[in-house]
Amino acid sequence: MTDQSVASRKIFAGARLKRLRRERQITQARMAEELEVSASYLNLMERNQRPITVQVLIRLADVYGLDPREFMEGEANQTVGEIEQLLTDPVLRDAGVPRAEVQDAAENSPFLLAAMQRLYRAYVAAREASQTSLNERADADRTEAILRESPVDRVRAVLHTQRNHFDDVDAAAESLASDFALTGHELFYAISEHLRARHGVRVRILPLEVMGERLRWYDHHRRQLMISEILDPPGRVFQAAHQLAFADYDALLNEIAVRLLPEGDVERRLMRITLANYFAAALMMPYGKFHEAAELSGYDLDLLGAKFGASYEQIAHRLTTLGRSTARGIPFFMLRVDAAGNVSKRLASGRFPFAQFGGTCALWNLHAAFAEPGKVQTQVIELTDNSRWFSIARTVRPAVTPYGAIEAHYSIGLGCEMRYASRLVYAKRLDLNAIEATPIGVNCRLCERTACPQRAAPPALRPLHVDESMRTIAPFAFREL
Repeated sequence: MTDQSVASRKIFAGARLKRLRRERQITQARMAEELEVSASYLNLMERNQRPITVQVLIRLADVYGLDPREFMEGEANQTVGEIEQLLTDPVLRDAGVPRAEVQDAAENSPFLLAAMQRLYRAYVAAREASQTSLNERADADRTEAILRESPVDRVRAVLHTQRNHFDDVDAAAESLASDFALTGHELFYAISEHLRARHGVRVRILPLEVMGERLRWYDHHRRQLMISEILDPPGRVFQAAHQLAFADYDALLNEIAVRLLPEGDVERRLMRITLANYFAAALMMPYGKFHEAAELSGYDLDLLGAKFGASYEQIAHRLTTLGRSTARGIPFFMLRVDAAGNVSKRLASGRFPFAQFGGTCALWNLHAAFAEPGKVQTQVIELTDNSRWFSIARTVRPAVTPYGAIEAHYSIGLGCEMRYASRLVYAKRLDLNAIEATPIGVNCRLCERTACPQRAAPPALRPLHVDESMRTIAPFAFREL
């Protein structure tokens, strides 16, 4: 974005400015002094009665080390979209909350909306549990447990809030990776030797007959880390690095987990595992080197995989973590789905355009990728809000599957807003201004596109139109509101 385009655009981000000040625990007077504005003008900016100027954005970058794009990206728009999804629920849709009110709340009361989202997730979990296990609940304790929000959902909410970036973990992994590089050994050997020399832990690759369903198993008593032979080399390195995170940086993982999830033992343990996974990826793909290589290669996933000895899925996952303020990558989102459309991963370093609950649109190439396993698919998609996104999709399999066993297949979808597409190697031969976008929806319940042959359900906010004398290309017809 050019300075001229920024200068011509009025940026109102008072709530975000106020949050920054409170997070830094400084007064309005002190922040005003640091930003070189009057306290009264800062007060007006925080109340969205004055826009944040280019000069203030520059000072925010200089004084607080922030990327000015943080104040220009559509965080509020993303929250608005998520709340609108929530309001389509049958329990809430008759409330008729206008979009303008949701927008006001997103700008001025973000924590209130976050609490509302958390309450809704707990409600959804309770409703689903009630539908599937009504006859199994025997006492009040079980009912209370069902009404609690899922620990997995709570951890996912933290990742969403953090934009899937943990700078302290990245810094620790980057420092250790530099030390390993000086040894001249390949990474798996370096990690194994480090665990043996510093912690007395022996790393072993064991046959399927011994490991069974376990991919990684740490025996505390015998001080052995056992890794299954069915994992490919990147998988073996990742599992060894995961164990190293607990061995060397247990206190750091615990401090972050307790800070982000002060309540709930299960949630904290899940968060620790998530952070150890993050560390493993960061050790395999140190932030500075990985970010530089990604930019130079045009975010070529296969080339990055060859350079860092990582799998396609590991590379895609790592690309969603490039949120360091001094070296930001493209803000990607990533989804992993199976052939039935079940979503097992949702990660994003920026705006995330797809539903937090339920599946995805069948017209998205994320699903078409299953027809050509291993081939990279590209697509320009357009959502119902007219936003356009560049999508990359490819199938993967997580591990070697013995003959006769059930083989897992997934499709990895990686996407970004169209304004970043020109930086991708996958778009180099495409005329991005002329290419026709595929119109899709978030999912059927939230999409109000007509004449869609893939529609599986009517939109939640439109009344059905039933006409016995006509059959259209879409299985459901609906009226305008």
